[in-house]
Amino acid sequence: MDLFDGFFLFKIYKPIYILEIFHLIATINFQVFMSKISFKNDYSEGAHPQVLQLLLASNSTQEPGYGEDSLSLKAKEMIAKKLNRPNIPIYLVTGGTQANLLIISHVLKSYESVIAVDSSHIQVHETGAIEHAGHKINLIPQQDGKLTVTEIQKIIKSHKDQHMVKPRLVYISQTTELGSLYSKKELIVLYQYCQSNNLLLFIDGARMAISLTAKINDLTLEDIANYCDVFYFGATKNGGLLGEAIVFSNTVLADGFEYALKQKGALLAKGRILGAQFYALFQDSLYEDLSKHANETAERLANVLVSKGYTFYIPPYSNQLFPILPKDRLSKLAEKFEFYIWQDYDEHHSVIRLVCSWATESSAIDEFIQLI
Repeated sequence: MDLFDGFFLFKIYKPIYILEIFHLIATINFQVFMSKISFKNDYSEGAHPQVLQLLLASNSTQEPGYGEDSLSLKAKEMIAKKLNRPNIPIYLVTGGTQANLLIISHVLKSYESVIAVDSSHIQVHETGAIEHAGHKINLIPQQDGKLTVTEIQKIIKSHKDQHMVKPRLVYISQTTELGSLYSKKELIVLYQYCQSNNLLLFIDGARMAISLTAKINDLTLEDIANYCDVFYFGATKNGGLLGEAIVFSNTVLADGFEYALKQKGALLAKGRILGAQFYALFQDSLYEDLSKHANETAERLANVLVSKGYTFYIPPYSNQLFPILPKDRLSKLAEKFEFYIWQDYDEHHSVIRLVCSWATESSAIDEFIQLI
């Protein structure tokens, strides 16, 4: 039976059999459609089986809508316990760009701006979503993907009066777009500076799980909550079908946020789908186990690249690698693998991005090593 046979069955079988048909289709080996192994991102696969099993097991249970279902409530309770903040406001949304837009547009006044590095996701990969919401992004040069107090100060000093936007929110990512991490010391310095200068600190945590299990990490999820005003962490890139959990450490900022969710189309009627992602991932240590696997497979690949004499655009810190490879090798690699050519390094070399995920198999690493 192939995929198209499955769709045909929808026409001839009664609705009672739809779940069984879905289950049968899910067993098809879709690798026949995939001719290459992807190292392009960490969300190419669907979801960890435990997420799918929970969705199937709870499918026929009637639940309230809009995030008031038992799965969402329990997931939020589990997250709050992890943060050691029982009553902290938590909201579940579908994706990272949506989370960034929702948070920034909610906490800023129309004349207030965002400070971010020039490699940040809101600058490079969100189609001007923040600017479309009416907020300028004050850009500063990245240093290994990170932002420093010295550079923030330059923005603050150059925006002096009502003829310019008023910088109000500092946006960082953990991990950064280049796979680097903020240390606990760096985060505290940033947060204390923001606190002293009437700035809000917002952490994009689409890859927060990756940061928490990286070898050089010294931050816990509780630390993250203690040293910023608002953050989110994702399921999308760590074994979930979708989902980001927005957390307001500064609880005052959450006032009216549920209205913003509805107004901007982010409040799902079937909120149980989002709740199931985090409920499943926060069972036992699954969330950490999946990100640890991604980091470990990337480390293995990085070590082999180093042993073969290759260097990196930025040192390997997590599951994103940026090796510098000869251009004449890329076409051969591209026959078997998918990856991003990040930028030209010089006339004969390019920086490529390789991303390992929670589902990256050892055999994929073996095959890449053979070709490299």
